[in-house]
Amino acid sequence: MAWFRKPKKPLTSDDRRDVPSDVFEKCEGCGEILYREKLSRNLHVCPECGHHFIVPADVYVRILTDEGSFEEMDPGLRSADPLDFTDLKPYRDRVRAAEKKTSRGDALLSGRATLEGVPIALAVMDFAFIGGSMGSVVGEKIARAGRVALSEERPFLIVSASGGARMMEGIYSLMQMAKTSAVLAELHEAGIPFFSILTHPTTGGVTASFAMLGDVNIAEPRALIGFAGPRVIEETIKQELPDGFQRSEFLLEHGMVDRVADRRELRELVVRLLRHMWAPTTPEPAER
Repeated sequence: MAWFRKPKKPLTSDDRRDVPSDVFEKCEGCGEILYREKLSRNLHVCPECGHHFIVPADVYVRILTDEGSFEEMDPGLRSADPLDFTDLKPYRDRVRAAEKKTSRGDALLSGRATLEGVPIALAVMDFAFIGGSMGSVVGEKIARAGRVALSEERPFLIVSASGGARMMEGIYSLMQMAKTSAVLAELHEAGIPFFSILTHPTTGGVTASFAMLGDVNIAEPRALIGFAGPRVIEETIKQELPDGFQRSEFLLEHGMVDRVADRRELRELVVRLLRHMWAPTTPEPAER
């Protein structure tokens, strides 16, 4: 009977070609073929090399809030087309396609929540929506969430993932840099903490405004963070850039971010920061 027994061997990438594509995913960092379900349980971090996959906004909501506590704000805001912009296709068509792809109205999800029982305001960018670009809606939703944090005295968390300002809205998108920065200045004056969490990639006008204004700036490993891209900088200064330029670890070494944190450790880190920087006054016990 041993003749009929086929020896077991590990699955190879060739063996997986006939398996539905939604079962496995290839790691961009090390090339390992990973079970998507296992990858999801590991918060979309490769267990072999630690590569951090780009993930939807909902993943960060799950990480940074208590279960069932998140209440979305301003879900009905939608982008207009003030410039009637068309490049390869009309801007309106791009927005509709992004809405269909992400089931979201724009590139930012914001809301109230609690984290270990502490009330917070949270805004998370979604890179899948036109590259997480910041247009009028993204800027307005961040400003509104910041004002909620100010009026309700809630620490404010923003998770950034963006290619920068949305060029299809022209000057309207650039104005969001000033709008969001002004609200964060009010939070700072009021002594309410703002934590900025930078993921891959965080670039352009987002980096040049709210993303680098945190009381604490936290970056995920190997995230690309910068204003102009490395190629543009090299062509401008006519010099070769150092290894790891504009990556999280390089920015940490040069004082641009305060901590590089694995996504699997992010919740614990933010909770510790909240306890250190935002301890609501506990009433003194009444005298008996």
